[in-house]
Amino acid sequence: MAKNKNLILVGFMGTGKSVVGHELANRLGFEFVDTDEMIMKKAGKTISGIFAEHGEPHFRDLETATIRSLTALDGHVVSTGGGCVQRDENWTAMRQAGLVVCLTARPDVIYERTRRKPHRPLLQTADPLGRIRELLERRAPFYAHADHTVDTSDLTVDEVVAQVLSRWREGQS
Repeated sequence: MAKNKNLILVGFMGTGKSVVGHELANRLGFEFVDTDEMIMKKAGKTISGIFAEHGEPHFRDLETATIRSLTALDGHVVSTGGGCVQRDENWTAMRQAGLVVCLTARPDVIYERTRRKPHRPLLQTADPLGRIRELLERRAPFYAHADHTVDTSDLTVDEVVAQVLSRWREGQS
């Protein structure tokens, strides 16, 4: 019997959780889900809309409820929002749901990957690169709780997928 029933990807925005997650799901024969998509569907509005109308704390509460629901899943690759790691209760639920892998990247790489995407509410600032550095530093101790970490800065999607699959297979034996 397999030890982990799902593969949970955590990490900062722009580290590749969605693109890598889709490819991992294809290779494992799993379903891909994105917690931000789940939240938007349930709330009936975009993440930016939730932030604008109700604030970040309300969004984080919706996120926690969504992450708790992951424990009922089996055979899924899950891409989580970059800030979900800041709550202990989310870590408890993610660990119950499966193997947690953190994708990381250098701040300048994240900036290049995200700078043309206006739907990133936390980067709507005069100094988005500075904001990325600040958030990465604040979240680093939380990301360190992952079972494994893969730096995607200089890797292709296939290389990242190969590393994550290697970690997954180790966890299944």
